[in-house]
Amino acid sequence: MTSLFRVNFILLVLLLGGCATVPPPVASSVQCTPAVTVPPAVTPPAPTVTPNLQAVDWDALPGWNDDQELAAWNGWLQSCAALQAKPDWQAVCAAAQALKPADNEAVRSYFQTWFNVYQSLQADGNPDGLITGYYEPLLHGSRVATPAYPIPLYAVPKDLLTIDLAGVYPELKNMRLRGRLEGNKVVPYLSRAEIDGSATPLAGDELVWVDNPVEAFFLQIQGSGRVQLPDGSMMRVGYADQNGYPYRSIGRVLVDRGELSMDQVSMQGIKAWGKKHPDKLAELLAQNPSFVFFKVLPDANGGPLGALGVPLVDGRSIAVDTRAIPLGVPVWLATTEPSSTVAMNRLVLAQDTGGAIRGNVRADFFWGFGDAAGKQAGMMKQTGRMWVLLPKTMTVPGTLAKR
Repeated sequence: MTSLFRVNFILLVLLLGGCATVPPPVASSVQCTPAVTVPPAVTPPAPTVTPNLQAVDWDALPGWNDDQELAAWNGWLQSCAALQAKPDWQAVCAAAQALKPADNEAVRSYFQTWFNVYQSLQADGNPDGLITGYYEPLLHGSRVATPAYPIPLYAVPKDLLTIDLAGVYPELKNMRLRGRLEGNKVVPYLSRAEIDGSATPLAGDELVWVDNPVEAFFLQIQGSGRVQLPDGSMMRVGYADQNGYPYRSIGRVLVDRGELSMDQVSMQGIKAWGKKHPDKLAELLAQNPSFVFFKVLPDANGGPLGALGVPLVDGRSIAVDTRAIPLGVPVWLATTEPSSTVAMNRLVLAQDTGGAIRGNVRADFFWGFGDAAGKQAGMMKQTGRMWVLLPKTMTVPGTLAKR
C-alpha cells in the first residue's frame, strides 16, 4: 500500500467513526472528526507523545524531605501488585513487600536505595505542565425510572462496535474505531444529542436512573462514582466504554458565548449556570458529543479502580499519559494547591489514565470521594512539574544526561 493511499485510508477510517484512547476513564480529547459533522478539512489525530526524561539527583526534588511519604506506601504496594511480574520490577517490589516502614524517613530511604529519578520534560525541554484534579462523585438514583429519577446512566449498548486497527495500521496504535452497523455498513455511533434525544434509542440499556442531568454529565467526565439508592444502599459505577466522539468542553462553549468568563469556568461555575438556565441546559450539554457508558463495580472499601486495576488512593493517585509515563510508577509531583500559590509537593502513584490527559508533563490528581473532594478537583488548574522514579536496574532509552 502506498504511503499516500495509507494516509487517505486512515483519514477515511477516522471519518467513519470517532476514536478514543484505550481505555479513557474520562471523556476523550483525541481530535478525530466523525462523519456526522464533517468539516471542510479533516482534523488529524493528536500528535505523538514520547518520553523525554532528564536524569537528576534526589536533591532536585522540591520538598522531598518534607512530605508524608508514608501516606503513599499502601498505594505503592498496590502498584507493586500490578508491576511485580515484570522483570525490572521484581526486586524493588519484593523489597517493598518485605519492608514495614515505621516512618517517612524509612520510605524515603527505600526509594533512594532502589530508584533513580528522572524529570519529565516537554518535547521542547520545558519542565512545566498542567495539573488538574478529579474525584469520585456521589449521585442519587434509582434502579427504575421515576419522576424523581428521570436521567439514565447507560451500560455499553449492544450495538456498539469497537474495532482495533493497530495490528494492520501501526499509525492507529492506542486508538479504536467505534461505530455501529447500518445494513452492511459501519457508520459512526450515536452522538450525545442523539442518545439524549426524544427517540430514546438506547432504551433497554439503562443501568440506573439519577436525578440530575448535570451531575450525570460530570460523572462521565470523572469516569466513576457512587449512586445512592432510595433504600440508602450504594451502587458503584465506573467507565466501561465511550461512543467514539471527541470531548468538547462546555466550559469553553460558555466562554465563547459570553455566558461565563474564563475565571468562572469550573465545575462549580458550570453547575451554577445550569441551575440558573434550566431551559438552556440540554442544548449546552449536547455541544459535547462524547458520551460515556458505565458498568457496575464491586462496592468495596477504598477508592474506585483506576486503569492500573487497583483502587485509587485519595491525594496520592494521579492519571497520566501512558505514552510518556508508565502506569504504576511512583512520581514526584510539584505543584500548588487549587486556586492558590501554596506549594503542594508529594509522592504520588501513576495509577490511572484519562482521555484529556495528554503530554509529558500532565497529570490529573485524584482528590477522593464526595463534595469536599469535588470542590478541590473543580478548582484545580495549576502549573506543575513531574519526576518519574524508575528502578536502578532499568535501562531507560533516550534519557538525557544528568544535569
